[in-house]
Amino acid sequence: MDWLAIAPPTLTALVALVVLVADLFVPDHRKRLLGGVAIAGLAGAILLLLPLLDGDRSTFCLSDDSQVCSYTADHFALVIQLLVLGGALLTALLSLDALDDTKDGDALPAGEYWFLLLSSAAGAALLPAARDLATLVVALEVASLPAFALVGLKRGDRRSSESALKFFLSSVTATAVMLLGVSFVYAATGTLHLAQIAANLDHVPGQLDTLAKAGAALTLVGFAFKTAAAPFHFWVPDTYVGAPLPVAAYLSVVSKAVGFSGLILVTVLAFRPYADEWGPALAVLAALTMSVGNVAALRQSATRARSAVRLLAWSSVAQAGYLLVPIAAAGYAGGARIGSTVAYALMYAVVNLGAFAVAALVARTKPLNRISDYRGLYARRPLAALALGFFLLCLAGLPPGIIGLFAKVTVFSAAVDAGLGWLAVIMAVNVVIALFYYLQWTTALFRSPEAETSEADTPEEQQREQVTHRAPAALTAAIVLTAVAGIVLSAAPQIVLRFADVSLF
Repeated sequence: MDWLAIAPPTLTALVALVVLVADLFVPDHRKRLLGGVAIAGLAGAILLLLPLLDGDRSTFCLSDDSQVCSYTADHFALVIQLLVLGGALLTALLSLDALDDTKDGDALPAGEYWFLLLSSAAGAALLPAARDLATLVVALEVASLPAFALVGLKRGDRRSSESALKFFLSSVTATAVMLLGVSFVYAATGTLHLAQIAANLDHVPGQLDTLAKAGAALTLVGFAFKTAAAPFHFWVPDTYVGAPLPVAAYLSVVSKAVGFSGLILVTVLAFRPYADEWGPALAVLAALTMSVGNVAALRQSATRARSAVRLLAWSSVAQAGYLLVPIAAAGYAGGARIGSTVAYALMYAVVNLGAFAVAALVARTKPLNRISDYRGLYARRPLAALALGFFLLCLAGLPPGIIGLFAKVTVFSAAVDAGLGWLAVIMAVNVVIALFYYLQWTTALFRSPEAETSEADTPEEQQREQVTHRAPAALTAAIVLTAVAGIVLSAAPQIVLRFADVSLF
C-alpha cells in the first residue's frame, strides 16, 4: 500500500473522526475550535498533494497485473483533488461565522456539521483517483450521503428539511439506476477496473452486447444527475435555497466537480469503445442543460423579489452545460484530453465560491437574500460590491474577468475542433443570454441605494439594517482569497490552462 498516494483523502477522513470525537468534550463556548481543526486538516491535505507532483503513483493493484490498479494519483486526480479540497477549505471559512450567527433555537450542531463536511470532502477527494467502478461508486456515495444531512441540518426549518428530502430521494433513485448499470457492465465484461472494461467491451459476445450498452447508458444517467445536467437538474434550485448558504456553495462547486470527474473517468476510460454513442448523447445533453439553465436564470432575474441564491443555482445548471461540451467533444475526436473541462471547472470554482461568499456577507443583514437587496451595495460595502461585480463578469466571460473569457474560448475550441459547430453556435447563443442577467445583477450593485426600509422588508431585516455589521474575518478571507485568485488568473490565464492540461492515457 502506497500511503503517500492516498494521504490527502485519508487525512481528511481522519480529521473528520477527530472533530466528531472532540465535539463530545469541547464546551459549547469553545465549539469554534472545531472549525479551526477542520480548516487545518483541509490545509494539511492540500499540502500533501505537493509530494505527489513528482509522478504518477498507483496502489491497490491486481496481484497478477501491477498495471491494473484501483487507485491512481496522476495529474488529473491531483488537479481535481486540489479543486475539491480547496473548495471545501473555502466552504469551511464561510461556515465559521454561519455557525456562530444562527440563533440558539435553530443553531447548526458544530461537531456534526464539521464531521459531515470533512467526510463528504474525503469522498470527493477519493473519487478522481478511483480506477474501478466499485471504488468509484463508494467514493461517490461517501461524498453524497453527508451532503444530504448538511442540507437538512437546520433544526426546525421546514424548507431545509424539504430540500434535503427531495435531494435525498432524487439522488438515491439516480444511484440505484447507476448501480444497475454497473452490474450490467460487470456481467458483460467480467471486470470492474476501468482499463479492463475498455479492453473487454471490444470483445463482448453478441448476446451480451445489448446488456453492456444498457449498462453504460444507465451508468451515465447516474452521473448526469450528479452533474445537474438537464433533465436531471430539478433538485438543484430548491436544494440550494433550502440549504445553509455555505452548504449551497459547497454543492455548487465540490459536488459538481465530483460528478464531472466521475463522468470523465467512465466515458473516456471505461466506455471509450462506445464513444460513437455517448459522444452525441452528451452533446445533446450539453445543449439542453445550458439552454434550460440560462432561460430559467433569465426568468429568475426578471423579478426583483427573486432569490439571488436561486439565480446562482440556475446559473450553476447552465455552467454544467458548458462543462459537458469538452467531454462530448472527446467522444467525437477520439482523444482523451479533457483539459478544457478541467480548466473551466477550476475557473468556475474560484469565482462561484467568491460570489457565494459575498452573498453570505449580504445575508447577514438581508436574510432573504433577494436580488433587489444588492441594489446600492457599492454605497454600503464598496469592496464587496467590486468583488461580486468581478465574479459575475468572470462568469459572464467579460473583461476584466479574463479567466472566464479564456475558459469559454477553450470550450468553444474543443467543440469546433471536434466538428461540433452546431453545439458551438448554441453555446454562443447561451453566452449572450447569460450576459443579460449577469450584467443586470452587476449594474444593480452600483445603482443609487433604495430607501433604508421598504414594505417588502421584514421587521427582522429592518432591525438588522439599523445595526452596522463588521464583516467577519473568516468571511473576509474567503472573499479576498477568491478575488485575488481570480485577478491573478485573469492576468495570467495560461497558469490555469497549463495546469489543467491533463490526459488520462
